[in-house]
Amino acid sequence: MAQVGPLDIPENGYDAVIFDCDGTLVDSMPAHFEAWCEAMSLHNAKGVLKEDVFYAMGGRPTKDIVVELNNEYGLKLDPVSVALAKREAFLKKLPTLTLIEEVADFARSLLARHIPMAIATGGTRMVIEKTLQAVGVSDWFDEVVTADEVKIGKPAPDIYLHAAKLLGVSPLKCLALEDAPAGIMAAQCAGMAVVAVPSPMDFARS
Repeated sequence: MAQVGPLDIPENGYDAVIFDCDGTLVDSMPAHFEAWCEAMSLHNAKGVLKEDVFYAMGGRPTKDIVVELNNEYGLKLDPVSVALAKREAFLKKLPTLTLIEEVADFARSLLARHIPMAIATGGTRMVIEKTLQAVGVSDWFDEVVTADEVKIGKPAPDIYLHAAKLLGVSPLKCLALEDAPAGIMAAQCAGMAVVAVPSPMDFARS
């Protein structure tokens, strides 16, 4: 398992907990970046997506990122084609994924306390379901909300609001765990308290 160090998680004050997946529950961001690099190379755009920009855009749907890269660099990449190439490259990396230990331990404690949990992610349903299966936690969550279920992805609050609705809990009584700026903003805009999860790479360097 990957580690991020101690998390400042409140013991009470919430009736449900909503987790981002990539980079929050699952240490998958390096694999996602490698998949992005492979997809961009296939589309003759090698080196366009820098690693720091990738992490800053974490949590946002792939197609949205392609659109932004097109606007930023004057490219004409097809968002659908790039997204498909990136997805195929990532799926080959599923065996390399691990849970983030501190977040997984917290989720296990919620299971023991029978507190409702959901996933709210900018990923697509097929990829997220395979990700959760790969790390053995697909049965932990009452609901999984992906980019496929909302019109506007993070940093808009839609994903978090929809997850709270499915859980039957007021957003104001939900705690969110997130690693990326877009996701943190989305949860805060939904009215939720947020625990920011640092990168395992940052912890490893400390």
